[in-house]
Amino acid sequence: MMSIERGKIPMESQTSTQPSMGEDPSSQHTPSRYESQKRRDWNTFVQFLKNQRPPVPLSSCTGVHVLNFLRYLDQFGKTKVHALGCVFYGHPEPLGPCSCPLRQAWGSLDALVGRLRAAYEENGGTQESNPLAGSVIRVYLREVKEKQAKARGIPYKKKMKSKKKVGSPS
Repeated sequence: MMSIERGKIPMESQTSTQPSMGEDPSSQHTPSRYESQKRRDWNTFVQFLKNQRPPVPLSSCTGVHVLNFLRYLDQFGKTKVHALGCVFYGHPEPLGPCSCPLRQAWGSLDALVGRLRAAYEENGGTQESNPLAGSVIRVYLREVKEKQAKARGIPYKKKMKSKKKVGSPS
């Protein structure tokens, strides 16, 4: 039996009429947690585009619209991101409360963009025209990651693996 990676197959082809051996028949029509979240995220994104003045059809969606959506979602975040003038700026474990805003965490935004990229292509968009895969989105995510790392005092630098020398004790 071939294994199916989650998120790689359109939702319609993930359900079958007969359960596999060892599978619960009642779970056949229940989408995975990832698929459910992806559908909710997609519906929210499409609704955001419809609510724009004038409404933005999916075929006209650009990286700018995606950035506006990500900035809109930022107001509903739950991660404290200290402002440059805050006494706790750069401290990973602040000693008290402050009035700095709550933002979407970088990891949450990164995961959201990944789910929306997949949903865009599953809903008829091509990989080449996917506004969620553009360089402007990658740059935005990198900037959010760096800004949040500085604000929280957490370095997000890529660590170099140390090479073990042959013959030397470890």
